[in-house]
Amino acid sequence: MNIFLIIILAVLIGIYILNLIVEKLNLQHIKTELPKEFEGYYDAEKYKKSQNYLKESTQFEIITDTILTSIIIVFILLGGFNLVDRIARGFGFGDITTGLIFVVILLLASHIIHIPLSSYSTFVIEGKYGFNRTTLKTFILDILKIWIITAIIGGIIFSAVLWFFGKMGTWAWVYCWCLVTFFQIFLTFIAPVVIMPLFNKFVPLEECELKTTIENYTNSQNFRIKGIFTMDGSRRSSKSNAFFTGFGRFRRIVLYDTLIEKHTTDELVSIVAHEMGHYKKKHIVTHLIISIITSGIMFFILSLFLNNRQLFDAFKMEETSIYASLFFFGFLYAPIEMIISVFINMLSRKNEYEADEYAVSTHGKLEAMILSLKKLSVDNLSNLTPHPAKVFLTYSHPPVLERIKKIREHTIDPSI
Repeated sequence: MNIFLIIILAVLIGIYILNLIVEKLNLQHIKTELPKEFEGYYDAEKYKKSQNYLKESTQFEIITDTILTSIIIVFILLGGFNLVDRIARGFGFGDITTGLIFVVILLLASHIIHIPLSSYSTFVIEGKYGFNRTTLKTFILDILKIWIITAIIGGIIFSAVLWFFGKMGTWAWVYCWCLVTFFQIFLTFIAPVVIMPLFNKFVPLEECELKTTIENYTNSQNFRIKGIFTMDGSRRSSKSNAFFTGFGRFRRIVLYDTLIEKHTTDELVSIVAHEMGHYKKKHIVTHLIISIITSGIMFFILSLFLNNRQLFDAFKMEETSIYASLFFFGFLYAPIEMIISVFINMLSRKNEYEADEYAVSTHGKLEAMILSLKKLSVDNLSNLTPHPAKVFLTYSHPPVLERIKKIREHTIDPSI
């Protein structure tokens, strides 16, 4: 039996089983007794609702993962990729155009499979628990916009990668790495101005106590910003959030309208201070550098598997190609990507503690910071007691109870 087929099936099934075990452990770890820290913030009915939400959303994720993993395995074993390749080659175009057709067919098929799953999650589960505010029109338009953006940006990058690997020889992976790095940095600046407004409205925060307080705080920290904006997150969900976009003088503070509705000025400034802490502590730059380094490693390893006949035999392919190599390599790279993501999440959780400490130290409103975390957890029906395995594998933020504990101690353990 083909060694690459054995490895790929082992990876697909192994990752599926690992995720299944972790999700089951997470469900078994649900605590029926409300943590003392949240007494007075969660009533018994709403706490039970949060647990039901966790159970139902997790069960649906397991079903989704089962369906998608099964489809991929069957598709591989039946030679589905070769069928798609035959169709793509049948148009008689050159390698790059043929590669684009190959990718478009696969991505469209993937999206078509995901649409009913996504719609059920959005309109049934999220709707049942009071989160969904997405209309059918918005849902459809979002899908179309994503397709168009993916076609434009993804098409340019994919075509360039195919050209480099086809023309530049041994060092092609370096050119591809530089290209992707350029787009990563470019999109960091262009996304807030061009892409994000395609999905949401960003309105400058009107003159008010909140704006004045935030500006006074950012000025006290010598933190230059382009402006403070509100985003109509309520168009799609009742969940709340806040974030920064851009770098340097292009930085913007963005607050969901749902966040402003539910929090006091001190709480909102604490949230902004936390996000600012990520910039001040160089977390954003650090993660960007890590992303660039890992993409370089990925392209180098990829270059070793281009047009590998044994790899193509695993997918029952009649002909080799660079474009199909990119797809097939993704299956081999999946476990490496998972391991990298675990370490990135560990760093991210450490960064969250540091950003919390920065917020409390500079804003000086410890209780406001804690209260903002509590409100966000309650409003979003967050899991207060996730299993350690779930946290270790997937959490980019520490569990809220651990964050509150650290804030109360007002010391951050650098070993975490």
